[in-house]
Amino acid sequence: MGVTVARATNPAPTWKAVLMSEIRTEAVPLVDGSDLRLTVAEPDGPARGGIVVLHEARGVTDTVRRLVEGIAGDGWLVVAPHLYHRDGADELDGDRAEVDDHVARLDGEQVMADTDTAFGWLAEHEVSADRMGVVGFDLGGSVAMLVAARRTLGAAVTVAGGGISEPLGPLPTLVSAAPELTCPWLGIYGDRDDADELDGLLTAARESEVATDLVTYPGRGHRFDDDPGTAEDAWQRMLNWFDSHLR
Repeated sequence: MGVTVARATNPAPTWKAVLMSEIRTEAVPLVDGSDLRLTVAEPDGPARGGIVVLHEARGVTDTVRRLVEGIAGDGWLVVAPHLYHRDGADELDGDRAEVDDHVARLDGEQVMADTDTAFGWLAEHEVSADRMGVVGFDLGGSVAMLVAARRTLGAAVTVAGGGISEPLGPLPTLVSAAPELTCPWLGIYGDRDDADELDGLLTAARESEVATDLVTYPGRGHRFDDDPGTAEDAWQRMLNWFDSHLR
């Protein structure tokens, strides 16, 4: 069975427009002397579980903050670590060269330590590991799969994650990590120049013998969320994945 092709035909508000819960930023001191900033949102009632949101290559943008709010509005306790905190950056507004430079300076072990801190924050708020999920977008989508291959948690979602067969900055390729997945994983992608690359990613993920799925949207580019119907379909698939596996 190959990649699922999704066709969203009923336009709805994009997931970028979902605003439901207030957010705040906390700072957690790390052993290396730096402070990890966490963008946090809580649900109105008891939390169903916890979700770590990993940001795109430009950092914790307004889009990321809205996603944090929207996921919390669905009943989850949400935390987004600022992975560029050692550079003193939250959001990058420069050109692509500046963004690529920040990605290249990331250290894989430090990124894992930062995500561990975010999961630890959830644990301190009484969320058990089987009720923790991770979702990432763009750069964060790649990190989300790597986290799901190295840590034990309940579910993971990768949205438009790069570095599938060629390394993204210092990070290992996704096809090399996919067979080691420890939890159910969902991939969500727009059109790619090499469709066979996604088939290869799904094949590698299925070697892990955990639940896996990969959805693509034909006729949509890498950032497919500018189309309301496609964005709403992807949003619901992400929420349904967490709802099905974080129990």
